[in-house]
Amino acid sequence: MSFGEIVSFLDNEVAWGPVLLVLLVGTGLYFSIRTGFMQFRKLGYALKNTVGKAFKKTKAEKGELTPWQSMTTALAATVGTGSIVGVTGAIAIGGPGAIFWMWVSALVGMITKYAEVVLSVHYRERNEKGERVGGPMYYIKNGLGAKWKWLAVIFCLFGILASFGIGNATQVNSIASSVESTASAFGIETAQITFMGSTFSVIRLITGIVLAVIVALVVIGGLKTIGSVTEKMVPFMSIAYIVAGLVFIFSNFDQIGTAFGMIFKGAFNPSSVIGGAAGATLLTVMQKGISRGCFSNEAGLGSAPIAHASTSETNPVKQGMYGIFEVFVTSMIICTITGLILLCGHNAGGITINWGEGADGTLVAASMGSVFGEKISVIIVSVCLILFSLSTIISWSLYGTRCFEFIANTKVIFIYKIVFVLFVVVGATLKLDVAWSMASAFNGFMAIPNLIAILLLSPVVIKLTKEFFGKKQ
Repeated sequence: MSFGEIVSFLDNEVAWGPVLLVLLVGTGLYFSIRTGFMQFRKLGYALKNTVGKAFKKTKAEKGELTPWQSMTTALAATVGTGSIVGVTGAIAIGGPGAIFWMWVSALVGMITKYAEVVLSVHYRERNEKGERVGGPMYYIKNGLGAKWKWLAVIFCLFGILASFGIGNATQVNSIASSVESTASAFGIETAQITFMGSTFSVIRLITGIVLAVIVALVVIGGLKTIGSVTEKMVPFMSIAYIVAGLVFIFSNFDQIGTAFGMIFKGAFNPSSVIGGAAGATLLTVMQKGISRGCFSNEAGLGSAPIAHASTSETNPVKQGMYGIFEVFVTSMIICTITGLILLCGHNAGGITINWGEGADGTLVAASMGSVFGEKISVIIVSVCLILFSLSTIISWSLYGTRCFEFIANTKVIFIYKIVFVLFVVVGATLKLDVAWSMASAFNGFMAIPNLIAILLLSPVVIKLTKEFFGKKQ
């Protein structure tokens, strides 16, 4: 077997096999039932106390971020290429029904992420630098006890590997592809380089080097710099993409009904919508929808709680509301917009989706071209992808740092940071399918110890939730 085939096997058959799919959805259903489907009952409260307080000035002490900065740092990681490239790939391979299963993973994932954030804030501590640190490794150690530390170490190991996949290679690769496509749209072609059997353009290498420098400057700046950058970047890039997407969708208003019909029909009978492409089965569409949905909103992975642990907010439940909001805006709004752009464009004849084959963000740009024009649409998607991806890289540098710090200590963090920055250049030249399979596999592996931990600590989540809302009533 080739390296690519091995990675694909680990991704599809091992990491994201039926066991993890059931565990992810089952965990969300369990917390939904135990909390009386709080993610729906309290959605208005969550929105009011998260985005509703976006412009309220809040101070954070040294080693802390404001609640909004903690959320935007986590959201920067979730509103990444998964929202554009991940959704595109899921639909192309699994069919339109993948969107439905993304929704399912998001609806139950909202309460899963809430539980993660609550535990992260409740069991956090301060490191040698005085910074607030938390996440699965800390609620495993402090909540389950020292005998479970091995599970925390496993999470951290997969978290470090995932930071080079979901948080680095796939993001940089998508930026490089986007820059390359933009250059091509304007008639700019560059020479090709062959290195160790891999061929890539000079423009990809240059893109990787420039991004490495930018990432290095932010990573060296530390926690406060990351929080300051993400709180400005995330709202701008999210609103820009949502507005552009809605303009396109309503310009193809007559195709919206057909698109939703394809989503619901394809969710349970994919072959009826896309034929026998790549042996489309119910398991395939569920797998692509749930895995890419989890990739985009990160519910259940255990990554986002690492950012939330840095908050100056002292009440775990209040910070948990940001977890609900994150999944809602990422999967139910941004990912849905991407899906409708593709399906409406396909149905209107603007693009052709080759069912059963992989695809990237260039397909979204091609679809939007029928409304904005080829060059403008390429610029819109490229700018959004660059911002989405860069923000994700920045946030995941923090996640990887915290995981490395837990296993080693703060004195040798610079080793991880150097390798992370260098890997930015490598990521720009990788083949997209291999990069995505690696990222997806490591995501699945890091989710398992996290889901085990939050299920074992579920009584704590329920207790804190009941106490908080009981006092408010």
